[in-house]
Amino acid sequence: MKKRTLESILKIALDTFPVVLLNGARQVGKSTLALENFENYLTFDDGELRLYAKENPKGFLKNIEFPICLDEIQKVPSLLEYIKMHIDSNRVNGDFLLTGSSNVLDHKDSKDTLAGRLCELRLHPLSSKEKNDKPNENIIEKLLNRDFKLVKKDYTDEVCNHILDGGYPEILELSGLSKDLWFTSYIATYIERDARDLADIRDIDSFIKFVNILSTRSGTILNKSSLSNDIGIKDITTENYLSIISRIYQVTLLKPYFINIGKQFVKSPKVFFNDTGVLCSLLKINSKEQLLNSTYSGQIFETYIFCELNKHLSYLQKQAQIFHYRTNDKKEIDFIIEVDNELLAIEIKQNSSVKKEDFKHIIDLQSRYDEKKCLGVVFYNGDMVVEFSDDLIAIPFGMFL
Repeated sequence: MKKRTLESILKIALDTFPVVLLNGARQVGKSTLALENFENYLTFDDGELRLYAKENPKGFLKNIEFPICLDEIQKVPSLLEYIKMHIDSNRVNGDFLLTGSSNVLDHKDSKDTLAGRLCELRLHPLSSKEKNDKPNENIIEKLLNRDFKLVKKDYTDEVCNHILDGGYPEILELSGLSKDLWFTSYIATYIERDARDLADIRDIDSFIKFVNILSTRSGTILNKSSLSNDIGIKDITTENYLSIISRIYQVTLLKPYFINIGKQFVKSPKVFFNDTGVLCSLLKINSKEQLLNSTYSGQIFETYIFCELNKHLSYLQKQAQIFHYRTNDKKEIDFIIEVDNELLAIEIKQNSSVKKEDFKHIIDLQSRYDEKKCLGVVFYNGDMVVEFSDDLIAIPFGMFL
């Protein structure tokens, strides 16, 4: 079992708040993490228990032993109001760990958000660092500290394996056909079922078609009209589907970065799948050769870097945000990370070598915006770190391993 970066953060949160809400996709490892910290564990996947909690919430809370973990809390959102009443009469930090595979706080039946009583955490699929037993290494910290040390070697095979496997813990125990079957089952069982649970989807076939077509757009600017046309549905249905698939933690819509430097910025988000294993399965890619030769290869590598950066940002314990950057005159930077008083401007290149020309849009940003320090990074498919200047550096994808 792999040690999770979030484990130490979860313990601090439980010491500080009466309720901790641990969100994340199905099968991401929430229950495993919960069972390591709680002897008392109940799941609302159990239909009888769910019915009892809905029909008699006071009696349900009165007859359980604390501290308690309540799994799949989004299935009984009305219980939050009674948890609040319980806490207000007897506040004990760490009494409740609630886990959910869609965000219960977004639910229409959640009348109370437990403000001031709750800490919300997100468990992502395993990062490459976690898979390689380095859960305490944080890429963002390394970039901020200008710690770029890396062994010179070819990282291509290992990076491809990490992309194809993704980060769901069960996958680490499987190989070959078993992996393919796991992903097929995951998509059919969890993505489709959770979408049905979350919203009244009348035409599940059009939702499945939406998921498949959306997978071809991962790593690109979202064009809702084009997406609607390709699926054959109305824009309002596309909006609804995007909301659903985001709420079950399968997709992130990455907002654009705006700064006042006299440029017009593209306002649309970029869309990213949150796990490259699921993404490759949807795209019918299951080997290194298929990955490297695919039409979608560049998008998949960009999705991998986004997923990794997003995990490390989530566990950084600093105020930090990630954006994409694109101006109307086509100046584009894949990712902008804003943390403390510094910017990290990040480009992804699949080439095995890098030249200064690859930094041109980063250099343009640095020249126009000097209010914050800005480190320009190109992550590439090479074998060594190359410094072009103090604030322009090329780093192999291997840094994430």
